[in-house]
Amino acid sequence: MQRRQFLASALPIALAAAGARAADAFPARSVRIVVAYAAGGGPDVLVRQLGPRLTELLGQPVIIENKVGAAGVLAAQYVAQQPADGYNLLMGSNTHLIQKILQPELKYDPIADFAPVSNMAASPTVMVVRADRPWHKVEDVIHAAQAAPGKLNYSSGGIGTAAHLAGATLVSLAGLKAQHIPLKGSVEIAASLLRGDTDFAFPVAGTGIPQVKGGKLRMLATTGAARLKDFPEVPTLKEVLKNELAVQESWFGLWAPARTPAGPIARWHDVLVRVLAEPATRAQFEATGNTATPSESPQAFAAFIRAENRKWADIIKLAGITGI
Repeated sequence: MQRRQFLASALPIALAAAGARAADAFPARSVRIVVAYAAGGGPDVLVRQLGPRLTELLGQPVIIENKVGAAGVLAAQYVAQQPADGYNLLMGSNTHLIQKILQPELKYDPIADFAPVSNMAASPTVMVVRADRPWHKVEDVIHAAQAAPGKLNYSSGGIGTAAHLAGATLVSLAGLKAQHIPLKGSVEIAASLLRGDTDFAFPVAGTGIPQVKGGKLRMLATTGAARLKDFPEVPTLKEVLKNELAVQESWFGLWAPARTPAGPIARWHDVLVRVLAEPATRAQFEATGNTATPSESPQAFAAFIRAENRKWADIIKLAGITGI
């Protein structure tokens, strides 16, 4: 009897020790982060900035792979079906929540099908126009749209993307009529504006700010909760529209397939938080309008995702988007 009691009490300790050894051993080969955005776009650049340091700390190559399509849906469905072993992760974002809200029939669930690791960065979108347009304030665009209902248009990387929702929010709160032009990806937004195909847009800061600094685009507002440090003269959209739902920030984090063991999740969280705390990483992020936002724990990131899911549902209701 005493021997059975000893074995029963020793089993949890042995399992915990085995789990710790598994975490220490992970990874034993190259790992992959799947990015749902086009190469060269803001989110892609952001994760590639982390790649060399993640490779160094993990001791194995970190491969960044782009799987573009359906506003992030293809990448999410792909990673959700991968083995739950920590070797294939998704760069998850609020876009994946939004797409599921808009399309409940999608074959993935951003809450149930993934094990959150940590948030990485948050970025507002920025309202931009071509630099030679006569508009210098948000109010100028509003007045132009009011003067010619239905004539102005705004572009995005696809229905339900952050750029789409920010534009739809402006149109809804200001009572405007403007046409939404969905493109094949967010990386095409600037080119569309520069060609004159579209009038205004809300790319994520990481995509829009380089074009602003290059003098090709003019920034009229940011959807962040506060003004950008490098552009203190540019107001927030909330300041202009006086509505809390105008505060919209895109965020990007790492998600593993559901049921991934705690060991690999903890290992990923540890190295990601270490990299995000480094001054060089923070400086790189801030240069493109991003803020490093490491989560305190995987559980804290999961709670954040659930809260964001509720918020974006409210924004979608405001914009009157009922589906795709």
